[in-house]
Amino acid sequence: MNSIIEVKQVTKTYKLYEKPIDRLKEALSPSKKIYHKEFNALYNMNMSIKKGDAVGILGKNGSGKSTLLKMITGILTPTNGDIQVNGRISAILELGAGFNPEYTGRENIYLNGLMSGIDREKMEEKINDIIEFADIGDFIEQPVKLYSSGMFARLAFAVSINVEPDILIVDEALAVGDSRFQTKCIDKMKELKEKGTTILFVSHAAEQVKRFCNKAVWIKEGQLEAEGEASEIVDLYEDYMKNSSNISYSSNRKEEPMNETENVVEDDFVIPQNTEFMGFISKVTINNTNLKTFDKMVVEIEYEIYDTAIEGLLLGVALYTPSRDYIFGPNTFLEKVNIPNTLGRHKVNYIIPEMSLLSGTYVIDVGLFNNEGLVCLHYKDSVHSINIRNKYISEGLVYINHRWEVEK
Repeated sequence: MNSIIEVKQVTKTYKLYEKPIDRLKEALSPSKKIYHKEFNALYNMNMSIKKGDAVGILGKNGSGKSTLLKMITGILTPTNGDIQVNGRISAILELGAGFNPEYTGRENIYLNGLMSGIDREKMEEKINDIIEFADIGDFIEQPVKLYSSGMFARLAFAVSINVEPDILIVDEALAVGDSRFQTKCIDKMKELKEKGTTILFVSHAAEQVKRFCNKAVWIKEGQLEAEGEASEIVDLYEDYMKNSSNISYSSNRKEEPMNETENVVEDDFVIPQNTEFMGFISKVTINNTNLKTFDKMVVEIEYEIYDTAIEGLLLGVALYTPSRDYIFGPNTFLEKVNIPNTLGRHKVNYIIPEMSLLSGTYVIDVGLFNNEGLVCLHYKDSVHSINIRNKYISEGLVYINHRWEVEK
């Protein structure tokens, strides 16, 4: 399989000035005095991306991810090195990029088509699909300077996926918008991936990269730190983030839905007027918050579904230490357990027959997702705290079944 993107020894250097006037002083200096300091946003970057790969780009803010993507799209040029791209690129970078604020949404669709090499006649064939996907109503005829960030994201994504790109670049676009929009975007990205479109995907939610991408690259302080299989690189990156800054990332977690309701379905089950909510964890109870090692623990989870049905619905329960060290986090998708996904209120029990944790305090998270965990519908952090106390059994965090063999 041939490479569709080749990044060869690429460096991007910026000149940093302490004061704006220093730039003019340097330009006019007869002695060629230097007033700036050089900053390498990227340094000696080498990367090869194969056609059809879905590649996650990982790295902290300021690591150089967006700089790399802008050079791949041609918005920026490398200071040194070379980038070769073999195919049509469609990119969703910062909100509003490529849009004329004075043009309407419809006019910007045609403008973006021209920028992608598609004439007006060809865009006429696609415009109804684009408008339907964006789903911003009458705002399609309004200047985009009036748009919210969510409307920008919807229109940008709708245009980008409908211009038949060979390469789709998504830079944190899914961080904007509700769970319905995220679900629709992920479904479309999966469709494009199956058709062989190469996808570069930037997300601070590392689990999205692990579940959607087959490859990943980690950029650290402007240099390529690691590349390879997505799951392996995500684990390396998360270990680094945990140990260096104790930052814990999560997928756009939803808070409580609005209290206002429009109709009662059954008992006290109500559908919120805030239609961005597809599902909601309404109640979490635990059989005992004071346990001993090897005691049974039962977490009872009630959740509500506000759609007729949610495809790919999954439920996850995670155990953490109070300092947010991750201990264990299974979910119903990984363990092939089907849970109710239709309109109404449902109940699922998560059972640990014999708790293997040793003495200490621990917290429980519960999350409701779809799309194999790519889209978070609702998440409850530290919904319960449990205390485990017992006589001296062993040392450490968790009891592991074992045996001793005396040979001599």
